[in-house]
Amino acid sequence: MLKGAVLIGAVPALGFTTTKRAGSLPADPFTLGVASGDPSPDGSVIWTRLAPRPLADDGRGGMPDQVIDVEWEVADDEGFANVVRRGLSAARPESAHSVHVELTGLRPDAAYFYRFRAGGFLSPAGRTRTAPQPDSLVAQLRICAVSCADYEDGWFTAYRAVAEEQPDLVVELGDFIYEDGPGRRGAPAVRRHAGPDTAMTLADYRLRYAQYRTDPDLQAAQAAAPWLVVFDDHEVANNWADETPEVPQQDFPRRRAAALQAYYENMPLRASARPTATGMQLYRWVPWGRLATFHLLDTRQYRTDQPCNDKLPSDCPARLDPSASLIGAEQERWLLDGFAHSSARWDLIAQQVLFSQLDLTPGPGRSFNPDAWDGYVAQRDRVVTAIAESPVRNGVILSGDIHSHCAAEVWQSFDDPHSRRVAVELVTTSVTSGGDGSDSKPEIVAVLPENPHIRYFSNRRGYLRVNLTPELLRADFRTLPYVSRPGAPVNTGASFLVLDGQPALLQV
Repeated sequence: MLKGAVLIGAVPALGFTTTKRAGSLPADPFTLGVASGDPSPDGSVIWTRLAPRPLADDGRGGMPDQVIDVEWEVADDEGFANVVRRGLSAARPESAHSVHVELTGLRPDAAYFYRFRAGGFLSPAGRTRTAPQPDSLVAQLRICAVSCADYEDGWFTAYRAVAEEQPDLVVELGDFIYEDGPGRRGAPAVRRHAGPDTAMTLADYRLRYAQYRTDPDLQAAQAAAPWLVVFDDHEVANNWADETPEVPQQDFPRRRAAALQAYYENMPLRASARPTATGMQLYRWVPWGRLATFHLLDTRQYRTDQPCNDKLPSDCPARLDPSASLIGAEQERWLLDGFAHSSARWDLIAQQVLFSQLDLTPGPGRSFNPDAWDGYVAQRDRVVTAIAESPVRNGVILSGDIHSHCAAEVWQSFDDPHSRRVAVELVTTSVTSGGDGSDSKPEIVAVLPENPHIRYFSNRRGYLRVNLTPELLRADFRTLPYVSRPGAPVNTGASFLVLDGQPALLQV
């Protein structure tokens, strides 16, 4: 399909009409590729952004300060012989000439191909799909989950492998870009960010997204399937919490607003996620018939400041404060209401930071990461209790952030090995962040006896592949031996099964 997209882009778009505001574009504006997301039973979002000079310092991608009409079409074949939808959208300079088309009227549970045209140029083609009917229990769903792709830490080989998996959905769990520069990693950069070392302004963030999106492996993954996206911290600034930055800085709310604006412009999100003066609505449900419901969380905009002065590792009474909140009171009510009304075979909670307890001190004493759910214990306990007492049949938490693969069982009390198993947690490692990595990490191996609910850990880069059927879930932790140079092979570090109605990890 990806090879076919190149061929499609080389032939005339016979079905397109002439745009009214084509403008004069100096070169191909489709340098950032195409993407789709948030499928529904009758459509999805298709996205592109015009940028003939994607690395222009002003973040505008070399586009003129005028509205450009962008034509789009959707077909049920990759040769576009049978076009089923066609339309015109305006790419506006105030939105970085991005286009978000919310498709409707398509068949449920079906694959489609889409493309764009502007200024006489034709985009590559992408593949999207619609969700099943609400009452349909489909036979299978294939998901790939990704997280933490630092351009400077390595090559995006994992994204190419995700495209080759031909998934139905890709779940992106945050840190799609990194806002900071080489000082963070203490090692030479494999590739360098364009522009300032640290993104601070709207122009900086737009440029950063543009550079990431010029990567051909990322473009392949985004063109292969619809994405479900949520941000973590590096789309704005490391370890931010609501309007509180990790390090005090002047006018952080303005920087935060610029980062959220750029995030919306560069992601296949619906208009309901468009930022306002107070933030953006990112948490949402995406149903997949009766087989699965995705509960997509936002763990940054509503959290109280990290306890224990956000020092890693830490332990302090503030971790147990019942008023401390990672997702805010309103989002917590929304999440628990979703559990209370669940009718799906599998409920997948897609969120950013490690949910399970992780004691980081070997032997006597304890310490934790206050930026993860370990910093917000009371709210985590309420979420676990809600899963246990609700109609949720199979709870699965998808997480990222820690730059490592991890598989864990969620116990009703993490300190009691005999307590009830409530759900499982599957953590995807980073695409590149942390460099080549290793099969193990001595400091984690040393504390695994303190954390018997953790069944697997790997410090390699890669992604998570999940196959769902009504009867079972299979999770494959896909790993790469290196990212410091391109072309790494992909292997499976470990595989686990979760049987319907049994929240336990069975290693294959």
